Amino acid sequence: MTDWLILTATLPSSPSALRVRIWRALKAIGSAALREGVYLLPATAASAETFWGIEKSIQEAGAQVFMLTLQARDAEQEAAFQSLFDRSESYMAFAQTLKEVKALLKKGTDMELRKTLRNAEQQLHDIQVIDFFPGKAYERAANGLATLRRDIDIRLSPGEPSTRVADIQRQQANLYEGKTWATRKRPWVDRLATAWLVLRFVDAMAHFIWIDSPKKCPKSAVGFDFDGATFSHVGDKVTFEVVMHTFGLEADLTLKAIGALVHHIDIGGVPVDEAPGVEVMVRGLQIQHEQDDALLAAAIPFFDTLYAALQSQQ
Repeated sequence: MTDWLILTATLPSSPSALRVRIWRALKAIGSAALREGVYLLPATAASAETFWGIEKSIQEAGAQVFMLTLQARDAEQEAAFQSLFDRSESYMAFAQTLKEVKALLKKGTDMELRKTLRNAEQQLHDIQVIDFFPGKAYERAANGLATLRRDIDIRLSPGEPSTRVADIQRQQANLYEGKTWATRKRPWVDRLATAWLVLRFVDAMAHFIWIDSPKKCPKSAVGFDFDGATFSHVGDKVTFEVVMHTFGLEADLTLKAIGALVHHIDIGGVPVDEAPGVEVMVRGLQIQHEQDDALLAAAIPFFDTLYAALQSQQ
């Protein structure tokens, strides 16, 4: 049986500011209304702490409020409670969003496709955080988004590496000093950020070359971010995260934050607040610099600035 929280409150009808503020807060965390002034939420919900905070806010406003904890009387009542959190309509709306994005695959610009994909990811994330009893509807939505992301990657980034299952082996940075590092030409955020990571934390003397296809990677070069490369996607990690873990850099919280940004921009997943701004900046750098050496030279100070900004927030 689920442990439930029930908040009961008597809010003044006038002035209406408190009532509206509380109603919006309750809606935002995904609570269900049993009746006016009585709201239900699973005790295990990630937003349960906020639910308790809403109770405190009502108390501080001088209104009457009580929080009850209980379990359903029987299986029938449990099912009735859970049915109040049915997100079917939200998933139907998300399915329509996927159809609209798919329609852009053939005619949409790169910018339009990336923007609509990010919007779709955010939409699914917003549903997920209030779907306390996920089922097949969520699985279908997640699989649909994954398929769409793969189709967009094929359209926008031919040669995008596939994910392989492997253990990430630790390496010593001094074994990679003064190496030539090779990746696909016209680097996007994962390749640019990885090159920055290599220069700043692994191989300060690194030289980078940009190849047309993996087959053209010199045997003496350290390849990254393509199938068969020394460093590429492993499991749920993008290349930046793989390099970070390989050289034991994950203890740096700022690098982990950049890794989360790169991960979201490159393959999606949990939204990160700064990701849209970083994506726009990297896209601007690509537009400004047609030569990949110049693009990397411009990206290095950008990622230096991003590192400093995020570090100041730690």
